[in-house]
Parts: sequence; structure tokens; C-alpha cells
Amino acid sequence: MTAVSAGPVTQTQVVRSEWTKFRSLRSSWWTVAITVLLTVGLGVIVSFAAASEKGSSSLPADVAARSEIGTIFAQLTLGVLAVLLVCGEYGTGMIRASMAVVPRRLPVLWGKIAVYVGLVLPLTIATSFAAFLLGQLAWRAKDRNAVSLADPDVLRIVSGTALYLTVAGVFALAVGTIIRNTAAGITVVAGLFFILPTVLQAMPARIADAGRFLPSNAGGALADQAITAHPLAPWPGFVLLCGYTAVAVAVAARRLGQTDV
Repeated sequence: MTAVSAGPVTQTQVVRSEWTKFRSLRSSWWTVAITVLLTVGLGVIVSFAAASEKGSSSLPADVAARSEIGTIFAQLTLGVLAVLLVCGEYGTGMIRASMAVVPRRLPVLWGKIAVYVGLVLPLTIATSFAAFLLGQLAWRAKDRNAVSLADPDVLRIVSGTALYLTVAGVFALAVGTIIRNTAAGITVVAGLFFILPTVLQAMPARIADAGRFLPSNAGGALADQAITAHPLAPWPGFVLLCGYTAVAVAVAARRLGQTDV
């Protein structure tokens, strides 16, 4: 009887395996559902409240940014999802099986990133546009002039929300790969993207101004969601976030390739 060789494990096979692991966890879909509710629900609520207030700004960029206010919280839920995608396996010990099947290790990291981006980018595009469109219905319901995607900065804010959340999530995934502990990883991500920007905002102006270089404020500038008085310009800020993410992924890849599980 002739032995059959399965051959080397391909990147496509690794991606399929990571997708199977991801979709088999209830926590993944609960986090996705919460993200949708926060992004769309808060956007509609804030838009309705602003439309009901006569003195609220009706500038297109301000109207669009209000509809995407859920981004501030979605960055946390998607960050948690990214950390769990990695650290969940370390917590259960399943990572040993993954590395035994893929001894080169790095394809596992690329597979997790591919699965995360493949899910989160379409999801955030859909939710950001839904939040914007439903927000405009709220403005029309109050007999206020709605804005369109063709107005200045509006398309950049709406699409930038999806780009920012996706790249920020990859950064969080890299943090999880480096730390390898669910509680610690979530704490670091929450601190960088949620707590530290708020704390710095309450500091004296000279210190608070440095907060614009934080990953959350740098990337959030693209969607006009930076929590700082003097944010970076939208695209330079997003490029800075991409730089942070590239460095984090490089460190994660080095740690994964050189240390034991």
C-alpha cells in the first residue's frame, strides 16, 4: 500500500482554518453584533438629538461626524475581538496544535490578519454607511437639511470610519500576539484607544496636545473622531496609525517566530 503525502500546508489552508476557528466561537459573533448596535444605534441617536437642537451645527462634516460617533466605542469592541482572535488560543492551549500543523508559524499570523480584515472591513463599511444614511433620515424627520456623500469631507469621514476601525483592529491583533494574554491584551488596547486619550485631554494644554499622536487620535482624525483639541490632518494621521500598526505587526511576527508558544 502506497503512503499518501498531504504536502506542505498552504497559506490558503491556514486562512480557511483560522476562519473555521473564528466562526465557531459565539463570542466572535456577539462582539460583531455589539459593534453593529453601537456604530449604527449611537449614530442614529446622536443625529436625532442634534437635529432636534436648533443651535446645532449643520455643516456637512459636523453632521457626518455625528452619525459616526459610535466609532469611539466600536474601536474598543473590535479591539477586543482582535485580541480574542489570538489570545483565546493561548488561553485554551489550542495554539500548540496550530503551531504543530504550521511549524513555520508566521502563516498563522498572516491567516489571522486576513480573516480579521476580511470580516471587519466589509462590516465597518456597511455599518458606517448605514449610520450615515439613517442619521440623515433623522435630520429630515426634524425638517432639517440633510447632507449627502458629495458634500465636502463627508465621503472621507464615512469611508474613513471603516478604514480607521480596520487598521486599529489589526494593531490590536498585533498587541495580542505580542502579549499573549487576554486580560493584559484587552487592558493595553483599551488604555491606548479609549482611556489614555481621555486622560490626556484633561491635562494641561502642552501635555494634552501630545495626545494627537496617539494611535487612536492619529487614525481617528480620518473620521473626525479624534479626542484632542488639535488633531492631525486626516490623511497624515491615518498614515501615522498605519505606521504604528506596521511596527506592531513586525514585532508580533518576530516574537511569534523566535519564541516558544
